[in-house]
Formats: sequence, C-alpha cells, structure tokens
Amino acid sequence: MAMLATRSKQLKEKVALFSKSYSTHRPLVQRVLNIAFVLYFLGNTFRGLSARPSKPSSLSRGKESNGKDAGKSRVAVDAVFYQRLARILKIVIPGIRSKEAMLLIMHSSLLVLRTAISLYVAALDGKIVASLVRAQPLQFFWNILRWLLVAVPATWTNSWLSYVQNKLAIAYRTRLTQVVMKEYLGEEYEGPQGKVYYKLANLDDRIKNADQMITHDIQRFSSHIAAVYSNLAKPTLDVILYNYQLSQNVGAEGLLVLTVLVQSTAGLLRRVTPPFGAYAALSAQLAGQLRHAHSRLTEFAEEVAFLRGENTEKLLLQRDYATVIVHERKVLRRRWWFGCAEEGIVKWLWGSFGLVLCAIPVFFRIPGIENVDLGSRTEGFVTNRRLLLSASDAFGRVMYSYKDLSELAGYTARVSLLLETMEDMRKGRFEKALVGSATTGENARILRGRGKVILSEDIEFENVPIVTPNGDILVRSLSFHIKHGQHLLIVGPNGCGKSSLFRILGGLWPVYGGVVRKPLASEFILIPQRPYLSLGTLRDQVIYPHSKADMEARDITDNDLLNVLAVVQMEGVVEREGGWDVAKEWRDALSGGDQQKIAWARLFYHNPRYAVLDEATSLVPPDMEGRMMEHATKLGITLLTVSHRPSLWKYHHMILHYDGQGGYVFTKLDAEKRLAIQQEKQALESKLLEVPKMRARLEELRGLA
Repeated sequence: MAMLATRSKQLKEKVALFSKSYSTHRPLVQRVLNIAFVLYFLGNTFRGLSARPSKPSSLSRGKESNGKDAGKSRVAVDAVFYQRLARILKIVIPGIRSKEAMLLIMHSSLLVLRTAISLYVAALDGKIVASLVRAQPLQFFWNILRWLLVAVPATWTNSWLSYVQNKLAIAYRTRLTQVVMKEYLGEEYEGPQGKVYYKLANLDDRIKNADQMITHDIQRFSSHIAAVYSNLAKPTLDVILYNYQLSQNVGAEGLLVLTVLVQSTAGLLRRVTPPFGAYAALSAQLAGQLRHAHSRLTEFAEEVAFLRGENTEKLLLQRDYATVIVHERKVLRRRWWFGCAEEGIVKWLWGSFGLVLCAIPVFFRIPGIENVDLGSRTEGFVTNRRLLLSASDAFGRVMYSYKDLSELAGYTARVSLLLETMEDMRKGRFEKALVGSATTGENARILRGRGKVILSEDIEFENVPIVTPNGDILVRSLSFHIKHGQHLLIVGPNGCGKSSLFRILGGLWPVYGGVVRKPLASEFILIPQRPYLSLGTLRDQVIYPHSKADMEARDITDNDLLNVLAVVQMEGVVEREGGWDVAKEWRDALSGGDQQKIAWARLFYHNPRYAVLDEATSLVPPDMEGRMMEHATKLGITLLTVSHRPSLWKYHHMILHYDGQGGYVFTKLDAEKRLAIQQEKQALESKLLEVPKMRARLEELRGLA
C-alpha cells in the first residue's frame, strides 16, 4: 500500500509539474495549434476541391472508351475541369485592370467586411444576454442601441454583396458572349477559318443546339462562377476567423478535437455526394434536345401538316419530354436523400459537437482564465454558441460549395465544348458521321486529303473532288475554268453536286484535293429558290447585310434604291407596305415571286463580281426573268446558274452537265443548237406517246376487216 501511495503521489507531482509547464507555455501552444488548424483547413479544402479521378458520366455513354473521348465527355471536379475553367477564366477576366477584376476585388472586400461585422455581432449578442442575466437595464439598452447601429452597415454590406455578385455574373456573361459571338459570327475570318456558325450546323455532329449553349448555358455558367466564389471564399475565411476567436474563448485544444470529429464525418458526407456536375450537364443537354425537337416542328410545319404527321410528332416530343422528366426525377430523388444526410450531419451532429465545445469553459477551468460570475459565463456561452453556429454554417457552406462546384463543372463542360468545337471548325477539324463507303479504299484516301484554295480573278477547279459532309463522294475529280464575264449554266439530276459546288466556292465546305482558284467569298452573292429575308425594315431587305449607315456611306439614297426596285418592277411595294422604314415578317408579307425579285434587287444593289443563282427565277414570269438576267450582265456580274428552264440557255456561255453517276461534261453552250435539239426531242417524245394509241387503232381496224 505504501508503494502504491508513493507512486500515486509521484504521478500527481508529475501531472502538476506538466500542468504548470503547460500553463506556462500554453500561449505558444495555442499559437501553434491555431496556425496548424489554418494550414490544415486550407490544405484539406484544397485537396477536397482539387483534381481527382472520376467515373465516366452518363454523358459519355455511347462514346468510344479511349482516353481522348473519356477526357472530352467527363464531367467532374477533376484536372480536366480545372483546365477548362482556367481557359474560360482567362476570357472572362482578361486582366487585373479589367472591369471584371475590379468587381471581383470589390466583392472580396465586401466579403471580409461582412465577416468582421459577424464577429462583432457575435460578441454583442453575448453582451446583451449577459446584461439581462445581471439585471443591468442601462447596459442592456445601450447594447440594443449598438445592435441597431450595426444593422446599418450590415444591411448595406449584404445588399451590396448581392448587387456586386449579380454585376459580376452579367459582366462574365457579356465578356464570354462577346468572345463566342466573335468566333461564331466573326467577319475577320475569311476562307476556311470563317463561317463557323454554318460549319457547326452542317459539317460537325458534336453540337446540335448551339443557340441554347450561347444563350442558356453561358448564362448559367456565369451565374454559377460568380456565386461559387462567394460560396467558397467567404465560408473559408469565416471558418478561419470564427474558429480563431473560438480558440481564444474555449482553447485551441477543444477546437482540435472538434476539427477531428468534423473532418471525419465530412469525409463520409463527401463520399456519398452524387455527381451533381454530370447531372447538370446532362440536364442542359436533354433540355437542348427537347428545344431542338420543337424548333424542327416549327421549321417543317408545312410538310408535317400535308403529311398529317401530328400524332407522330407528338409522340416524338413526348418521348424527348419524358426523357427530361425521368432524368429530373432521378436527380430530385438523389437530392432528397443527400439533403437528409447533409442536414443530419451538418446541422444536428456538428451542432452536438459544438454544444460540448461551448460547455468546456463552464465545466472545466481553462488555464490562464480566472473564475467568473454567472453573467460572464452566460455571456461567454452565448458568444461562443453564436460563433460556433456561424463557423458550423460556414464549414457547411464549404461542403456545399463542392456540390456547387460540381454543377459548375457541368456548365463549364458545355461552354468548353462550344469553344473547343468552334476552334476545331476554324482549323478544319470536323467530327461527322460518315457513310459506310467513306471509310474504305479510294474513298477513304480522298477524305484524308486536303486541296489548295488560291485567290484568283477567275474560277478554276483542277482535279477537285466534290464531297458532302457525311463523306459521300459525288464527283471524284472535277475540272473546269470560267473567266469573269462567262456565264455558267449547271444542270443535272438532284443530289449530283450542283449546290455542293457553290458551297465550295463560298468557303463553306472543305476542299479534299486538287486546286481551287477563286475570288474571295465576299465577291459572291447567293440567290436561292427561297431567298433569305432578315428581321428589319423594307430597306434592310434590299441592302442586307448592310445597315442604313453603310448605305449612306456609299452615297446611296432611298431614291437610288427605288430605281433598283424599278428594274424588277417592285417600286410600288414601298408605298404599298407603308414606306422604307416599316418592319414586318417579310416572309409572310411578300409572295414567293416578290421575294425572288427583292433578292435580285439586293444583287443589283451590291453589284458583286459573281452571282450564284440556285433556281432563282423559278417563281417569276419569263419576261421578268430575261429582264433581270440582262441587267445583271449589263452590270458586269458573272452568273453561275442552276436551272432546268430552257429559257435561260441563251443568257449563258458555258454549261456544266452532271450525269448523276459521278461524271460530267463541261463545254460551251450553243443555246440555239441546244434549243433546237430540245424541241426535236420533245417532238419525238410526243410522237412516241401516240404510238400505243395508233397500234390500238390498227388492231381495232384489223378486227373489223
């Protein structure tokens, strides 16, 4: 027993000695623990939001499983996401002196100010309760007055934070939209690098709804990137400052234990977090498909109406809508159970940990802190409780920020896909589903080739293959030469390559071989069978794509435009429709023939070197057709015409005749000889139609004899 008593006494002496030594060095230990906590929290937050391996999302289903495709289709908070985000951030924040950078600095300053106000309010809350416990009315009312006074900067700061965050979102969206529209509709790109909007829709399969990406997805990305900074930077700062203040009140030792408990449960919560980024990207994609289906119905409403396809179209729309709803319900269910787990851990479990921490100064004597009365203990408990709730809320928002970051990853993937695809369009890299014959033999060799495009006064094709975007080779090697002033007539069956030739001349389709010599695409104007009429005034229809200012810069007046309309006998349309400045939906206001006349007036206004006419006179009378052709020739416009109307032969010098089997004939056009042959052919065909009747009559006469 004596030995046990001796050992017990020695143990008490050692504990007392350690306690005294610890009390002496406790300020240094507290500083070390606080610094360690800050470094640990920042490092843990960085690791939680940094690149990590991810499972392929549902967006990648159906894709090839190689690394390149997996990287493009992956939607997660990983290295690919940060690479995409870094590229886009260079666009939305171009420099430290930019408007966006100034707004970001202002936003950061307001976040720091709000945290400082929150710390002051937490201490003031404790003082108010302490004055109630001590029954000090004067002190109580003085603290209430301070409470009301601090409300002024607090409400001002909160309102400004919301305002600046929305301004940031608008600034980001504006900057990003300007860059995208410059790439999408940029006029500075000539030749193969231009016409990105056309190539996205016709030469590539990656983007089916560029309109939704430019409007909806960029807006969502901008809102999320503006919010995620506030949702991440502010809580991180709050956690550090609130916990530092808590360590001063209850000791860094308790904070250390609390951190261990919170981080262990936070790791569990992070593991069960669903892939909200992939969900957001897939939601945007499915919504775009549904919108595209509705737009197709609007575009082909006449065809659907004549074919009585309402029920089929309804089923297709219902199918796309059902796909959206199934996905949204799946996401909703997962958000529900994740919300239950999240609130249970963040609010209730962490709240219990915090209550235990706040009780430490009440039940245990903290070294270096003297015994205090009931009011001081109450003040300390309320202050610590307020700080703890704020710190817990801040840490919860850090956890929530991973969910926000995951959703941001989804919109970042969509915007990045748009930017990367447009860049590929300018570099001539297309991803298009090809016909089976395009992947084998000679056809595959042709598709791997690239031809040359050389600027020239004339038009010359030298061994140029005519290939559609899906790899269908219409003509393996086309050669012809047209000088300026030589009108060319192009004929042949449907699908033989007539319009394809024009798309190569306009720089819309790539050249897969040979040499194309041609003027700039800006020296061509196309008049299709159904001309394009823009949104705007009657004047805009004639001068498109010029504006009124462009017209006036060329010293052209409305009277000059009236003279142009007089050539196509449309001068009366100005008075009939209400003047030059009236705006309408001109596709509905004008008949098909009048639309073609307006398109010809546009041609005469611009007076280009070359005009591409694709059945451009099919809805006007023959006399008007001849009048327009002769006026174009008088202006020095070289005509490249697709038409089967014999009345046009006499206005052309050369003919390019496709046989529909990959062959062609290019020769001079003798209109009189060709017309005589045509008339003889028609006469013989008429006589041949009479042969069955004559044979029937002959048999009838033989029977009577």
